[in-house]
Amino acid sequence: MGLLIYLQNSHLASGFGLNTNLLETNLINLAVVIGVLVYFGKGILTTLLNNRRETIISTIRDAEERYQEATDKLNQAYARLQQAKTKAEEIRVNGLAQMEIEKEELIKAADEDSRRLEDSKNATLRFEEQRAIEQVRQKVSQLALELALETLKTRLNRDLHAQMIDYHIGLLQSMASVID
Repeated sequence: MGLLIYLQNSHLASGFGLNTNLLETNLINLAVVIGVLVYFGKGILTTLLNNRRETIISTIRDAEERYQEATDKLNQAYARLQQAKTKAEEIRVNGLAQMEIEKEELIKAADEDSRRLEDSKNATLRFEEQRAIEQVRQKVSQLALELALETLKTRLNRDLHAQMIDYHIGLLQSMASVID
């Protein structure tokens, strides 16, 4: 112990000795261990860091490729969406135009049906009117014939009957002579 005290008190040995302060010795020990690790582990550490850097770069490249693929797919999907929207608008416009055409055709067909029904009604009315007129004529003719027969029966005697026959025979003879 005396030597130790002597060395501690001596000017030549002031930098060398046992340091019992744990905080100072731990820092020195830590610095020595890190230095040894850096010196001897430099190759291993460099290889590990290089491998890690390559893995990170590869992962970033893969992520960029996937990002580019996703962007391309998104652009393609957007283009298909635009095409679908355009097609849907075209279908809608065509549908509206077709609906207008069919509406006009339906109106024309309804007008034509209405005109045909009106013509049919008018034809039916004319037919019924002609039939009614014909029935009235027949009835009038029948009544006139009956009246004439009644009149002839009451007024016609033998002499008048003979005169009428002679008159008609003369009429027929004059017609025959005109024809010849």
